[in-house]
Amino acid sequence: MPELLDKRLVIVTGKGGVGKSTVALALGLAAAADGRRTIVCEVSSQEHISTVFHRAEVGFHEVEMADNLWAISIDPDEAMREYVLLQLRVRAMRDLLFRSRIFTYLAAATPGLRELVTIGKIWEVAQPDRRVKKGRKYDLVIVDAPATGHGVAFLQTPHTFANLARVGPIKAQAQALESFIVNQRRTGVAIVSLPEEMPVNETASLERTLTEEVGVAVDRVYVNGLYPERFSKPEVERLDAACGNGNGALRAACRAALSESRRAAVQREQLARLAESTTAPVRTLPFIFKPELGVEEIRELSQEVGWWPA
Repeated sequence: MPELLDKRLVIVTGKGGVGKSTVALALGLAAAADGRRTIVCEVSSQEHISTVFHRAEVGFHEVEMADNLWAISIDPDEAMREYVLLQLRVRAMRDLLFRSRIFTYLAAATPGLRELVTIGKIWEVAQPDRRVKKGRKYDLVIVDAPATGHGVAFLQTPHTFANLARVGPIKAQAQALESFIVNQRRTGVAIVSLPEEMPVNETASLERTLTEEVGVAVDRVYVNGLYPERFSKPEVERLDAACGNGNGALRAACRAALSESRRAAVQREQLARLAESTTAPVRTLPFIFKPELGVEEIRELSQEVGWWPA
């Protein structure tokens, strides 16, 4: 089985607030540094990458952010327009269709259609033979997918449409998208978590759901924001004693050190629990002590997220 970053498509998901977008970008930087032409696809107009790089909004364009690294923010309405144009191949017919109130109403009222065209655009970007005029060819496509609950429904959309449509191009294309997503040689999945009780519980549940209900295999779980173990047990005991004997400044410093040490210990308890409750390899990413993570900080993380021997 290919290693995670040797695949064509990598889907990054996880509970909201765990650093999913940061890890997706770190994976992109890791692949780009290894010489792979890589694009990170954001959905739902997140625009996280443009913020990190202090650039104007990327939008529905393939924008180069660094050497070998591109980004696109997939807007479902733009993806729908592109899909219709590719089907009709005549811009005037497309414009006429989009001016139709009936079409607009049906498109808005069809559950899952926005997700389907979004996945369709991701699939198109990942193809070695692009259908879009002047579309670049990429070695790797990384998707910053929606958070847990929405993310599962997002990945189930092709299967849902394939079952609902009896015949026709929608059924054929939904089947093609589903086949691509569940192909473990071409598509990889990474879950991002935190070493805390609720994210650990949700990650274990998400892995089971993705495997049993969506039909994808989870290649890796990233545990983000792990505190370092700075003190040994004897050092912790000495710090505890110093808290009662020193002056005000010393006591404050000792309390801060003990607080961090306890948090690191609790995190490792949760890390061990996660390793027991998931089947995918668990990798840890360090907590970076900065108020905001910029490009350089995410480059540091990119050195931690890439390749490991099988």
